[in-house]
Amino acid sequence: MKFRFIDVAKEEFPVTRLCQVLGVSQSGYFAWRSRPASCRQREDLVLLAHVRSAFIRSHETYGSPRMTCELQDKGLKVGRRRTARLMRENGLKARQKRRFKRTTDSHHGFPIAPNLLEQDFSAERPNEKWAADISYLWTNEGWLYLAVVLDLFARRVVGWAVSDSLHKELALEALRKALAIRRPGEGLIHHADRGSQYCSNEYQAALKKHGIQISMSGKGNCFDNAVVETFFKTLKSELVWRTVFETRAEAKQAIGHYIDGFYNPVRRHSTLDYVSPVQFERLAE
Repeated sequence: MKFRFIDVAKEEFPVTRLCQVLGVSQSGYFAWRSRPASCRQREDLVLLAHVRSAFIRSHETYGSPRMTCELQDKGLKVGRRRTARLMRENGLKARQKRRFKRTTDSHHGFPIAPNLLEQDFSAERPNEKWAADISYLWTNEGWLYLAVVLDLFARRVVGWAVSDSLHKELALEALRKALAIRRPGEGLIHHADRGSQYCSNEYQAALKKHGIQISMSGKGNCFDNAVVETFFKTLKSELVWRTVFETRAEAKQAIGHYIDGFYNPVRRHSTLDYVSPVQFERLAE
């Protein structure tokens, strides 16, 4: 391991100094360099090439569990510990940073619906339970708000919309997209928090028009909508906290690429036995 470190660091520091600091001989280092790579080392190099490629495709978001599944699906015989070692030794780890902003306004006079989910986020089929919420991200033009609707069966984003204002039309646009794409039958449960966007007369009317049952979280209880909260955390850790958006248009485009091009069709979900939401729905057909 010391000789390998010297081999990597020799571009920046003299080999003599590195050997002195690590307490090894120069002759030992040069003997190690001239020694042919073992079968295990050659296999590591091949695996590392696949790991780097998959890491880039995942937008530098996959940890060792998802990466192991990715490699195994390609026919490579590798375990999680070996994958974790290769990623650790080669610095394949994402960085995160955060900004916070309040998005829920529950001080209003609209009626509140009961909590029909009661934190039961399981579903036996698509369009049985949906969950919706609003979050935000920072751009150099100011805040951009994101509304999403998730189908809890496969944790799939079935509708989303963005706006520079936190108003009821934002939530309605995401809902309209979800309804147009999925065309659910009557009896679907739609769950959201007590924010004014979801309690508004217009939003409630859109749900009732399609025979959708209305469910709302308890006051101030984020755990009642934990699946959507988890999605937002994933989106922010894998995209938002690692990116500086110059404009809202740039942020909207990036969100679209992430949701429609990666999260729904490609990203391996731990709750879904490490397949993507789209794959999970296809397997259930």
